[in-house]
Amino acid sequence: MAIRMPQLRARAATTGAATDITTPPAGTFLPPHLAEQLSPRAGAQSLVRAGAASGAGPTSTLNIQVSALQAMCRQVFGFRLAMIALASPLALLNAAPGLAAQLVGASVLVTFMVSYALFRDWERFGPLLLKHPGLLAVDTLFGSLLLVAAGPDSTLAYVSVCTPMLAGLVYGWRGAAFFACLQSLILHVVHRSSNVEASIAESALMPGFCVLIGAVGVTLRGLMLRFGAATQALTAVQARLAVNEAVEGERSRLAREMHDSVAKTLHGLALAADGLASSADRMDPLTVKHQAELVARSARRAASESRELLSDLRRESGLDGGVDVIGELAARTADLGTRTGLRATYRQLGDTPVPPVPGAVASQLLTIASEAMENAHRHAQPTYLDVSAGVVGDQLRISVYDDGRGVPPGTTLEGLRRAGHFGLVGMVERAASVGARIRIGRGQAAKGTEVRVDMPLAALTAHPPRTPTAHPHPTPTAPVAPAGHP
Repeated sequence: MAIRMPQLRARAATTGAATDITTPPAGTFLPPHLAEQLSPRAGAQSLVRAGAASGAGPTSTLNIQVSALQAMCRQVFGFRLAMIALASPLALLNAAPGLAAQLVGASVLVTFMVSYALFRDWERFGPLLLKHPGLLAVDTLFGSLLLVAAGPDSTLAYVSVCTPMLAGLVYGWRGAAFFACLQSLILHVVHRSSNVEASIAESALMPGFCVLIGAVGVTLRGLMLRFGAATQALTAVQARLAVNEAVEGERSRLAREMHDSVAKTLHGLALAADGLASSADRMDPLTVKHQAELVARSARRAASESRELLSDLRRESGLDGGVDVIGELAARTADLGTRTGLRATYRQLGDTPVPPVPGAVASQLLTIASEAMENAHRHAQPTYLDVSAGVVGDQLRISVYDDGRGVPPGTTLEGLRRAGHFGLVGMVERAASVGARIRIGRGQAAKGTEVRVDMPLAALTAHPPRTPTAHPHPTPTAPVAPAGHP
């Protein structure tokens, strides 16, 4: 049966008289990258600022729409270079000797070098073209000289088509309309001045194509800018979701800490105070003193747990040198046996020494073990409790087994949460928060309950531990193993 909880996915499977609850390791979260916002209706000045910022180095923030426009403009100038290289020899051959040949040669040199410079280094020269549209008009004038020399039926006619498209990409509708009309007028004049006989349809083909290509450039510009704006809006939503997840994770962590420490201590304090108040007139002074001391100890313990919780909130992560989980677990097992009279034994698994565990991880693992021991004592009515820990393979394993009544059939995490029982829910959340796997069920025994936590050793040394506040999610696609199997 699949269980879905806020920020948690686990699995519960009922087999016979026992219920196994497992959770995969915690997942990771990729923090969203907040890019500089650029409106889809931004004009040349916005593009100039973004284009200039892109030259600051690989670490600069570069909007996706600006980079797409740069790539498209480079393609246009690359096509211009190819057409100029093909048509320039014909233009030079057709030019009359003297001043005309010199003008054509200068036009070839200027148009080729301008196209090459913008194709090669748009980040450097592109902002000049964006800020000064007159530069594109000058380039159009030199291109028209080549077109007059080479003729309207040469490949230079395709160079003239590039100008409206480039204007549409860079300047928008107004720039595209102006340069499309200018280029159409130039083509019409070239056709009328040439000696080549052409029909009206042939004369209007290239001017009409200029208008069409200009509209295509404007459309591409709008699509790229809107796509970039949508991408940045999605990034902003992801950032807000990340903040909400962090807040929700911290709330869940505080709820677990309160449930496992202060709330239980205050509950015991209330019971002791009620017992003292109801039977104070029938007790001898020595018993009353003993009960009063119990109430005082419980109150001091609650205050100590509150201070510890507040200190944990202010403590910086990653500054501890590690915790001896094995020694602390053995001490807690002995303390439980002393307090409750339950036969509780501790044993170590294997001979491999357990490395020091980071404080954030050790706190979660020890709290899971303590909660499992307390639950067994209060609810399972066991005759003995077996606690074991050690290195098994590449895992740090902690196991708490009791021979009591076991988990009732059909128990699910969602059902426990709705009923207000957060002990098992908190265990699963704690395990997921540090990348551990927890199994709650009979295990390999015929009866009772085993709470087993497996923590990869690599996660303790390769990188800092994850905390419930930062990464509360388990990986949905991680493999899930039934209880009782390694």
